[in-house]
Amino acid sequence: MPLYLIFAIAFLGFTCIAAARVVLSLYALELGAHPFAIGVLVAMFYACPLLLSWPMGWLSDRVVPRWPLLVGAMCGVCGMAVPYFVRELWALYVAAAMSGLALSILHVNAQNLVGILSGPSEHMRNFSNFSMIGAATNFVGPLVAGLAIDHTSHAIACLFVVGIWLTSCCLILWRGKILPKSKRPTGPRIHIRETLSDRRIWRMLTTSSLAQLGPDVFQFYVPIHGHAVGLSATAIGAVLSAFAVATVAVRSVLSRLVNRFGDERLLAYSFYLGGAALILVPFCHSALLLTVVSFLFGCGMGCGQPITLMLMYSRSPPGRSGETLGLRLTANNLMRVLGPAVFGSVGSAFGLLAVFWINAAVMGGAGALAYPKKNLPANPETGPQ
Repeated sequence: MPLYLIFAIAFLGFTCIAAARVVLSLYALELGAHPFAIGVLVAMFYACPLLLSWPMGWLSDRVVPRWPLLVGAMCGVCGMAVPYFVRELWALYVAAAMSGLALSILHVNAQNLVGILSGPSEHMRNFSNFSMIGAATNFVGPLVAGLAIDHTSHAIACLFVVGIWLTSCCLILWRGKILPKSKRPTGPRIHIRETLSDRRIWRMLTTSSLAQLGPDVFQFYVPIHGHAVGLSATAIGAVLSAFAVATVAVRSVLSRLVNRFGDERLLAYSFYLGGAALILVPFCHSALLLTVVSFLFGCGMGCGQPITLMLMYSRSPPGRSGETLGLRLTANNLMRVLGPAVFGSVGSAFGLLAVFWINAAVMGGAGALAYPKKNLPANPETGPQ
């Protein structure tokens, strides 16, 4: 079935990206890289998704999806092979950039195909399942990377990632013909400025990027808070694992929650719950309390990405779903680049308490923005919502 093929390709690709982040970061430390160099290395993973997600989305509306997916997987193969043959720091930057290029191609094409292969009543369920795959690979990828490094070496661990990418290539070549063609744009040509002039699109871009900001800030600053209150590395890992477990759990029942509360209302509630959890973090000085708060935060913010993904797809102009989803990924990756830098400055100036409480206020504002509005004009391309 084409949908399961896309899920399999996405699982393999996202596992490679998650593993590559760990392998390349630890490889850089092995080569004697300074923290700033490692920060730049991590940023390289998001450079291509930031710059190319919208062009890749535009392309996905116009070409047979088999070939972009194959090109993306081959970019991953070539990129992760470089550090095996060239064991120098610059080779890791090449690998990270090529992995980011593979991610930008895979992510937007896979999302678009999930939407194309789903009926209107299936969008929430299938996009939720797609998001669960991404969450699962955050467990599998680092596990593969750690085992490979511990039992071989950093250079050979890169070849393990290459092997998974090659498996994806073989799967695409073997079964890729069953993937549907994209729905080509219909009607008059629409410039990107006209798409961005739609208030509904801006609203969803904003809520989607803020749904990305919350977890990123949480996962970066909770370990700092945990270290400050004297928690061990194992305890901090357990706190972050609770967030991941809650994310998977809430996405497994997301369709039922949407049926009960409605998509926009549930999105607003998720921001409110996430904001409430952030307010509590500075008061939690034990691993148990932080784990409970982390689980609550995951229950809230785990809803954000699949709901905004479904809403962006359903509100995209006919035949331009890939382009619209590419815009969403561009906004998300822009927030991933700018958000930590902004909150890092806040933390340096005012301390961790300000980081968590300002982020909580942002989540509250996002909830108010996401709450259903009855007075927005209908989109002429998609009709009333």
